[in-house]
Amino acid sequence: MKIVSWNINGIRAALKKDHLKNFVLSEKPDIIAFQETKAEEKDVILSEHFEGYSSIWNSAQKRGYSGTLILTKIAPNDFSIGIDKNDKEGRVIICKFDDFTLLNIYFPNGKRNIDRLNYKIQFYKDFIEFVNKLKKENANIIVLGDFNTAHQRIDLARPDANKNVSGFLEEERKLLDELIETGFIDTYRFKNKDKIQYTWWDQISHARERNVGWRIDYIFISHEMKNKLKSATIHDHVYGADHCPISIELNIK
Repeated sequence: MKIVSWNINGIRAALKKDHLKNFVLSEKPDIIAFQETKAEEKDVILSEHFEGYSSIWNSAQKRGYSGTLILTKIAPNDFSIGIDKNDKEGRVIICKFDDFTLLNIYFPNGKRNIDRLNYKIQFYKDFIEFVNKLKKENANIIVLGDFNTAHQRIDLARPDANKNVSGFLEEERKLLDELIETGFIDTYRFKNKDKIQYTWWDQISHARERNVGWRIDYIFISHEMKNKLKSATIHDHVYGADHCPISIELNIK
């Protein structure tokens, strides 16, 4: 089974290019989790672009902002949107399949101001509390998406210059430590050890041309799924957004 995560930075804009459709045709993932869709279900006829997939949307109340989407060839047994029923930004989709529960999450960006940073920190804390409760119900959990945080120095090109910037603050990084300590594996780092690759590049400064990037997109799996993990890949050759897609392959039919 192949699972993909991609902050697409606008699904409508991405579909006007060939990168997204070509990637899906090439990789043939079973499940694709998108973040920052910036659209509602009524805005896009996905069946015209992705044959054989069903869709689950969680759009933000604010038009053209945030939002998550899952395309899947495998029908989930159940799904829900939002960890918090009052969430207005469309940041979470939870799907329960036969062999695992999958959470597609678009974590907040804390760079704008202190209020957004505080919101991001609380979002992380609420998420960790939620996923630990969920783990008691189902040991096999996949958490993926745009975490908006680089975990270690190896995960961004300029760690010293960004140590006081949201996205690499010690408090944010410790929350990823906490997630790992509660029984989750960073699939890319588990399979690739000291390899340096990034998943996001600043568009304004043309950072991708110089590969001055950040690894802020992750696929975590619970320890119980470790033996099912075949590979974890960053597809940094794929364009179409300021993030690139990432994927894992699991020994699950």
